[in-house]
Amino acid sequence: MSLRLKALALVEVLLRVPPLFVVDEFLKISLGLPVSSEEVPVLSNVTVDHVDILEPDVNYYDANFYNAFFVTFFKFLVCCSGCLSSLCIFVLYAKHLIIVYLYLTSLGIVFVSYWTNVSAIKQIQALAQLATSPHHSSSILEDILNLNLKNLFDLDGPGVLVVQNFAIQFALSIVFRNVHLGPRVPLIQKLLPVSFMAPSFLAMLPMPPNLLHHSPVFSSLLPLLLVKFVLWSSTYTIIHVIYAGYQHGRLFVSNYGLSALVETEWMRLNVPCVLRVFWVLRVAEHAILLLMDNYDEDTEEGVRISTLLAVQSLASMAKSLLVTGCETITAVLGMTSVISFFCHYIGNFFQWILLTDEEEDKSIGTVSAILFYILALQTGLTSLHPEKRFIRLCKNVCLLFTALLHFLHNIVNPMLMSLSASHNPSIHRHVRALGVCAFLIIFPISLLVYLWSQHNVSTWLLAVTAFSIEVIVKVVVSLMIYSLFLIDAYRSTFWEQLDDYVYYIRAFGNTIEFCFGIFLFFNGAWILLFESGGAIRAVMMCIHAYFNIWCEARAGWSVFMKRRTAVNKINSLKEASYTQLSNLDDVCAICYQEMHSAKITRCNHFFHGVCLRKWLYVQDRCPLCHDILYKIDNDANKDSNSDAEAEENRNNQNHVLEEGADLLLGDGVRWLRQN
Repeated sequence: MSLRLKALALVEVLLRVPPLFVVDEFLKISLGLPVSSEEVPVLSNVTVDHVDILEPDVNYYDANFYNAFFVTFFKFLVCCSGCLSSLCIFVLYAKHLIIVYLYLTSLGIVFVSYWTNVSAIKQIQALAQLATSPHHSSSILEDILNLNLKNLFDLDGPGVLVVQNFAIQFALSIVFRNVHLGPRVPLIQKLLPVSFMAPSFLAMLPMPPNLLHHSPVFSSLLPLLLVKFVLWSSTYTIIHVIYAGYQHGRLFVSNYGLSALVETEWMRLNVPCVLRVFWVLRVAEHAILLLMDNYDEDTEEGVRISTLLAVQSLASMAKSLLVTGCETITAVLGMTSVISFFCHYIGNFFQWILLTDEEEDKSIGTVSAILFYILALQTGLTSLHPEKRFIRLCKNVCLLFTALLHFLHNIVNPMLMSLSASHNPSIHRHVRALGVCAFLIIFPISLLVYLWSQHNVSTWLLAVTAFSIEVIVKVVVSLMIYSLFLIDAYRSTFWEQLDDYVYYIRAFGNTIEFCFGIFLFFNGAWILLFESGGAIRAVMMCIHAYFNIWCEARAGWSVFMKRRTAVNKINSLKEASYTQLSNLDDVCAICYQEMHSAKITRCNHFFHGVCLRKWLYVQDRCPLCHDILYKIDNDANKDSNSDAEAEENRNNQNHVLEEGADLLLGDGVRWLRQN
């Protein structure tokens, strides 16, 4: 990407940040809704002595209650409208965004000009009233005509104020002339500077105070009329843009689906980058305010004291920034984007260590963002007291980091399997992978030792412990399988028991993970019932129960039943004798390895027992002649089922064989050894 395109992308990102600040300000006041008992109107002056319950016309309490309700409801509607308008501006295209900002800039210039004129006129009138000297002129014009340089160049006099206001209004008029979207009529363009600077001209003349007091209003009429004309004349265009956007979204959803529309708009708006810039600017704003509060201008050693305070309060300042950095939903989204950015580069760092560049592994930033945001919603991060919010934020980050360890294991595990099965002679690649595994074991252990020594037993600590032990178990299982594959790679003969050992080790690891899944479910249920309930936590528990418990249990049971069925089928076949194998003098047609032991099918074909067992996971026919591998029982139901299965296998034979190849090679071990 060229420098020009990068600059344009940055400008577009910056254009989308202000609407987020507007939404954030509305969320800071909770959309106008009362969030504490201090904001609810309390009628402390209403007592039983003041209300006669026998008079039905006395409704003082009800009147005040309904007034407060309608005021709150009106504030809520205004805040919701402001949020909706800001989000609509946020999703506009860049050319429309520029038009909106030009209009808002011109409107802002009108109000700045008005208040600047009002402030200058008030100061000039105040100075005129304080002038008690008999030699003082009644106006600036008389001072100019009398060449009264003392009054004209007095820094606290009206002359200097008029000159300053002249310069400000002239600059504002030039900017307004270039940015306003109204008709570019030459006469109006020439009158605009005069309109802006009219109060300054009148302040030089001996004018009546009332006329001078109202002059800023009249000076703002011409630019304000231009602004209103632009708004009214653009109404149809605005409606057309909104309707066109609605039509585009509707057509896109009907053709490609809602998820495709969200993904496309997410990429177009560059949402992660916009959220990061928004959060960084928000934190920078708060940091500047904190530094200004710490600076003591009244002392002679203000700079030294401020520097000392900055050093001493660095930790408290960082804590304050983190607390305010997640006080609203938009702030949490910004923090989520920042955390995703760092997690993405953490993943890139470990990919650099492992010398891998898999595209699927680069989703670590997206996964970490989703996890952090779900944790924030689940724990009610934005609604907590600042002190509790900081503690909860630290706990959520700790949980996120333990989840990150699992993701790192998913990166290093296939690398270990590939290195061991392919007999890769590159020692440094083995060392890198084993180093990452050592980190994934040592760091969780160190973390658990620290947490258990510093914190009391709690549901959060139990969850972190479960995640940490689980990742340790997964790494140990990977190392054990890596060792087995490495041993098998250096063997000169076929290791028939390898598949059994790998199955038992993985079954052990999966069982431990399943037990921890059940433990985390009950831990979450305890939190839901006795600590902090909520709809989001309940939904997440249901998702966890379905995917991590029910689906895993069903998949594990399915694998177990397939394996047991395959073993029973294999045991029904004859074992080849040493003489038969010597006379055959061939390799297994499935794995192409020498056969020191083999099973004989009904069609008189020889295969390794373990290879044939894997083949039976897919279908019941011989890999060579597609005849039935084993004897079929005489039961009618079994016959019908077998015939139906045979017919289906015939129709899908090519597809099944392709799938069977992957299962037969089991983790790619045999294929890697052959290549």
